[in-house]
Amino acid sequence: MKPAAFSGPFALGTFSAPGEAPFPGLVVPDGHVLDLRTALGEPALTARAVFERWAELLPRLHELAADAQADRQPLDALHVHAPVEPRQVFQSGANYRQHVIDLELAHRSPDDPRTVEEARAETAEIMDRRAAEDLPYVFIGLPSAITGPYDDVVLPSWAEQPDWELELAAVISRPAYRVSVEEALEYVAGYTIANDLTDRATVFRRDMKAIGTDWLRSKNAPGFTPLGPWIVPAASIADPGDLRVTLRLNGETMQDESTKDMLFGVARIVSYASQTARLLPGDLVLTGSPAGNGMHWGRLLRDGDVMDGSITGLGAQRTRCTAEVSR
Repeated sequence: MKPAAFSGPFALGTFSAPGEAPFPGLVVPDGHVLDLRTALGEPALTARAVFERWAELLPRLHELAADAQADRQPLDALHVHAPVEPRQVFQSGANYRQHVIDLELAHRSPDDPRTVEEARAETAEIMDRRAAEDLPYVFIGLPSAITGPYDDVVLPSWAEQPDWELELAAVISRPAYRVSVEEALEYVAGYTIANDLTDRATVFRRDMKAIGTDWLRSKNAPGFTPLGPWIVPAASIADPGDLRVTLRLNGETMQDESTKDMLFGVARIVSYASQTARLLPGDLVLTGSPAGNGMHWGRLLRDGDVMDGSITGLGAQRTRCTAEVSR
C-alpha cells in the first residue's frame, strides 16, 4: 500500500472501483479512502455537493479522518478521477513574471529590431508596471477540458505546438461576489494541481490580430486540463504564496519554481474574478504557470511523452500523451 502524499490529515477526491460509479472520497495519508456517500448516509452525494456545504461538513470530515475504525478502501484498488466537476473555471494568464518574459522572447518575430536584452528588459518593465497597477488578467476555461490526474492526454491532430503549464488551483467553498482581497481566502476550500495544456500555435488569431487571443481553440480540447489527484483543505497549506511547482517531462525537470514569482496571489485573483462573476462552490481558480514551458525549452509535447507534475503539499499527477488517431 502506497501512502498518499499531501499535507494535513486528509484530502478530498473522486474515486471509483472497477465497474462502479465514481464517488466522493476522503483519502488519508496512509493510502486509504473512505466513501463519503456511506459515511455521511447520502447515496447521491458528489464532491461538488461537499463544497456546497463546506462549512457544515468540514468538522465532520475531520472526525471521519481521525476515526481509525472507519470502513476504508485501499487507494491502490481505485481509479482516481478529477477531484471535482466545477461549473466554472477561471484562469489567470501572464501571472508569473519570469514565465511571461520567457514567452515574449520565444514568440519574438524574426524581424524584431530589438536585441534579446532589450526585449527582455522591455517585458520585465511591462510586468513590473502590471504589478504596480494591480490589474490581473483572468479568462474563462471549459469544465469539459478537465480530465483525471493519471489519465492519458490525447494531443489533437490540429495542435501543432502542444505545451504544458503546471499550475496551483484554488477550489471555491461558497458563493463569492465582489469580495475584497482581505476576505477572499475565506472563500477558498482548498487547493489542487492543474496542468493547463496549451497549443501555442493557436493562442493568437493570425487572421484577425486585433482580436488577440483565442483561448477556446488553444486551451480547451478534451483532456487539456489534467486535475488533481485530490483537493487539500486550505487550512493544511500554510502559505499558497510559497509552494514549489515542479513538472518533469520524461524524467527531466522543466518547471521548478516557487509561487512566490506570481504577480498576483490567490486572494487577489479570487477577488478580481469575483468583481465581475459570481464564483460558485466547487469552481476552480487557476493561478497561472511559472517559467519552464516547452516554448522556453524549444521542446513541445509529442506522442509518448510522460508528464509528472507536483506542488508542495498537494501530491503529484502523472499523465501520458498520445497522438490522436486519424479518422
